[in-house]
Amino acid sequence: MRVPCIGGHPKNIILLTYDALGALLPVAKLSPAQVSYHFISGYAAKIAGTENGVTKSQAIFSACFGAPFPVWHPTKPRPGSSTRGWNGGAYGTGKRISLKYSRAIIDAIHSGELAAAEYDTYPILNSAKSWLGTKQSFDATLVKLAGLFNEKFAA
Repeated sequence: MRVPCIGGHPKNIILLTYDALGALLPVAKLSPAQVSYHFISGYAAKIAGTENGVTKSQAIFSACFGAPFPVWHPTKPRPGSSTRGWNGGAYGTGKRISLKYSRAIIDAIHSGELAAAEYDTYPILNSAKSWLGTKQSFDATLVKLAGLFNEKFAA
């Protein structure tokens, strides 16, 4: 361990969250404003069976992912990527991304391989390409999650 424990500026910021609705992509290249928005929102989920009384997965928001003591104010812009381990639909429809693939995504972010890759830009949250349910359930889930984000910021 180096003392003092001071490093350089990060090249990537990775926000890990559990998206029980399956509406977010496994990895997204975010603008500094989008990273700040997601960090301040702290979107995650309570998962059935992990807490008393939770019988189905629920979207939750926890400012700054549990209100940690950040070095910078959460509105200070910085670049980054976001990844999480659920894809294709809500719990019960979508599938958990294997740990092997989650690690490969994070390794590709750190190595710069992902930054050099071609990617698509979507106007909202996710591509229907990975959705395992119907088009109607996909559209309804996007509207639901976007509404939850709007409610969070209106409060």
